[in-house]
Amino acid sequence: MIKQLEIDGVHMTVGKDLKKYVNKKIGGLEKYIPKHARKSVHVEVKLKEGRVKTKEERTCEVIMHLPNEVFTVSETTINIFAAVDIVEEKLKKLLHKYKEMHASPKLRQRLMSRLKRQSLLV
Repeated sequence: MIKQLEIDGVHMTVGKDLKKYVNKKIGGLEKYIPKHARKSVHVEVKLKEGRVKTKEERTCEVIMHLPNEVFTVSETTINIFAAVDIVEEKLKKLLHKYKEMHASPKLRQRLMSRLKRQSLLV
């Protein structure tokens, strides 16, 4: 679980169930973060409730601070739990790209040489 996880509600109160759900979903993203960055990751979750014309909307915004990178993901839906789920999926994709970019260069070289050898054999 991510150690530094802040959950704030804007124009709404964040209950125990919602906090537990956000901790489970967003806190569980630690396995997608590279090992060297896990100690310094800091996540801010802002849950907002608003009204546009006659429609009520709930927004989940997550700001994730990683070494050399800051991710900001936001989603607006009718249900706050659905917004948290969608934000989690978006963050998974971003963290996968981050992990590829910041992996050790020796690993990348080994994988590339292995792929070249396999393509030569075929």
